[in-house]
Amino acid sequence: MPVIEDVTDNEPQGSQDTSQSGTSSSNQSGNGSPGGGFAAVTNYLANNKLDFCLWMSRIVTVFCSLFYLIPIYGPQSALGFYQRAIICNGLTSALRLHQRLPAFQFTRVYLSLLLLEDSCHNLFFSLIFVNSHPITLALTPPFLFALLHASSFTKKLLNLLGPSSLYLVRKLVDKLITNQSQILRFIALDEVILMPCLIFMVFTGRVSFLVPFMYFRFLTFRYASRRNPYCKQIFHELRVVTENYCNKPNTPPFLRNFLTKCIMMISRFAPPIQSQ
Repeated sequence: MPVIEDVTDNEPQGSQDTSQSGTSSSNQSGNGSPGGGFAAVTNYLANNKLDFCLWMSRIVTVFCSLFYLIPIYGPQSALGFYQRAIICNGLTSALRLHQRLPAFQFTRVYLSLLLLEDSCHNLFFSLIFVNSHPITLALTPPFLFALLHASSFTKKLLNLLGPSSLYLVRKLVDKLITNQSQILRFIALDEVILMPCLIFMVFTGRVSFLVPFMYFRFLTFRYASRRNPYCKQIFHELRVVTENYCNKPNTPPFLRNFLTKCIMMISRFAPPIQSQ
């Protein structure tokens, strides 16, 4: 089972991205002092400035998302916090791309590497929704990805502080990391459900006509992701559930035909999966 930093940025994203633990944990013993404490944390952050920036951007994403969901500053501020959360998610994705990819080259090979990264998918996600009407379903993946990734890095800092430091925070972080698979599955389900919602929102005027087409492209990237298997798993499970319902004798024929045609159409659009 892939762990949070090996799945996606969506992060913990499937893409809202992910393999920070390998690079950071390898430096932990060398950067922190043997006795731990605040000095060890300061030394670790000084030697991992980019990871610290990622941590801060994710924390800002979390708080902006919470201020949007719980409008303590008034409903008129919800749009501002929504856009800040989406922008911070894009900033995090751009930093991850800078961390994972070599120097930019205007070549086809570099572009293919770029499109394989979950961070690129998450950056594309942010560009789709940054100027849209606030959509809670669209904010959920960046919020949860940021929360999980920030929790992972926070645990590293707590380990440097000492085993008994900030007990309540440590318990909360451990709880989040323990349930990361379920959270990632929920994120993937949210990303799938968002597609028909966007189609409906086109007719209500909440999103532009191009948004569903752009988001469909994002879903194909997420479905073909090498590091985030959850979107593909959710599609498979939804298909199995729908086919089982269609095979029941009491299912109305018109509904059976409609669902069967939907399955065939979605399967036709599914991108091919390259063998690992």
